[in-house]
Amino acid sequence: MSILKGFSGVVCSAGMLLGVACAPAAAADISITPLVTGLDTPWAVAPLPGGGALITLKDGVLLHVTDGTVTEVAGVPPVATRGQGGLLDVTLAADFDTTRTVFITYSKPQGSGSGTALIRADLSTDGTRLEDVTELFAMKPGSSGGRHFGSRVVEARDGTLFVTIGDRGDRPSAQDTLRHNGSVVRVTRDGQVPADNPFVGRADVLPEIWSFGHRNPQGAGLDLQGNLWVSEHGARGGDEVNAVKAGANYGWPVISYGKHYSGQKIGEGTAKAGMEQPALYWDPSMAPSGLLVYSGKLNPDWRGDILVGSLKFDYIARLDGTPLTEVEQIETNETSRVRDIVEAPDGSIWFISVGNGAVYRMVP
Repeated sequence: MSILKGFSGVVCSAGMLLGVACAPAAAADISITPLVTGLDTPWAVAPLPGGGALITLKDGVLLHVTDGTVTEVAGVPPVATRGQGGLLDVTLAADFDTTRTVFITYSKPQGSGSGTALIRADLSTDGTRLEDVTELFAMKPGSSGGRHFGSRVVEARDGTLFVTIGDRGDRPSAQDTLRHNGSVVRVTRDGQVPADNPFVGRADVLPEIWSFGHRNPQGAGLDLQGNLWVSEHGARGGDEVNAVKAGANYGWPVISYGKHYSGQKIGEGTAKAGMEQPALYWDPSMAPSGLLVYSGKLNPDWRGDILVGSLKFDYIARLDGTPLTEVEQIETNETSRVRDIVEAPDGSIWFISVGNGAVYRMVP
């Protein structure tokens, strides 16, 4: 199916997508079932109410999978697919049932470079196209490399939108508050700056910035109280999970628990006044990507636990406790390079395996 640029697999019945039965994986206390296979570099998945899903492929393709069909969705804006850039996150609006609104992040061409951008669009009733596509945010240009776009989008309980942005491979820019590099930004569904953003009215900080000093946050989610958490890549060690606070500086590249790839020390050490400590860090790096705080709907024992996918070591980390601790590593043949992890409406956990080119459904 050439329009899907590599899709040649099957979609399995466990997620009520297509009527092709597939065998679930065996694990001690979980069941993992493939939903979609044969995908070319999938990046994000958004389960749809009543079954089906939207899936982004990094090379610029948005798929709508439901009711026995796989359709490439038209209307995606031009995407810069250099390096780590491409079509990245997709999130359904909280009122999707009535509005059909989705939020999508991607690497937008910006002159000779590219930067993280956010659009709002409505998915057509038949799922074949994006309508009323509106750009809500694009990071201030200034980086031409192909690294560190961040690019998760999370709708807060008040309807505002958090977008994570990496440093774009330009380390000092994460401390430059007149650039969006290495930040979490917050905008409204109309692309405006919320009046209660922490730096509104200051000439030395871009008003969209909610927090800064991040390296490459590729996972983000709300906890059960509505607070934002992110997971972000360190360099050689120093991968982090952070509880994100308004106006806070998370230290990159001044402080880190990792080292440069050359083996040299990063910045000034692991702590400095005015800079936040991670809730948890990994050394060596496990390359964290998608992050989910689980509701406990199908397993009350996991209520409030944080699940983070590992791109490097091929597992899903389950985090719990105070202080936050990695209490379990879910590692199966299916957890090869876990890129995204989300909770479906029925409480099942869906995750993307880039290594297998697949979307899986996990029932705890």
